[in-house]
Amino acid sequence: MGTEPEAPLTPAEIIFCGVRDTPITQDEAWDAVESDRTGAVVTFGGIVRNHDGGRDVLRLSYTAHPDVNAHLEELIADVAQRHPGTRLWAAHRIGELAIGDAALVAAAASAHRGEAFEACRDVVESIKHGIPIWKEQFFADGTSEWVASA
Repeated sequence: MGTEPEAPLTPAEIIFCGVRDTPITQDEAWDAVESDRTGAVVTFGGIVRNHDGGRDVLRLSYTAHPDVNAHLEELIADVAQRHPGTRLWAAHRIGELAIGDAALVAAAASAHRGEAFEACRDVVESIKHGIPIWKEQFFADGTSEWVASA
């Protein structure tokens, strides 16, 4: 009587992780992680905004260490270990980005929403604090500024 027990959690699947110079979208991430076993998909889009610290931003340029993809793969593998049963996707842009462009997109799918939220947040925070990417902000006043990490 009652419901059948859920199957044991499978290891997390890393569907994609990489740094690239082409546009990235949340739709692309969603489509990649969604499956028949998915009860929840959580996506995150880090978008280039037109202001920072009270200054008008015109555009950004992201530069990465030559081994950035190896670093990212390691970070996402660590996230996967912490979130069994999830399907993960993460991409960060490099190069010139305009206002409104996605700089970072992540997605996590799981049978339940709590797991998907936690995994997606872990992916984003791990990337923001752990990969060697630097951004240069170009301001409307003609100046620019480097920021140490993405």
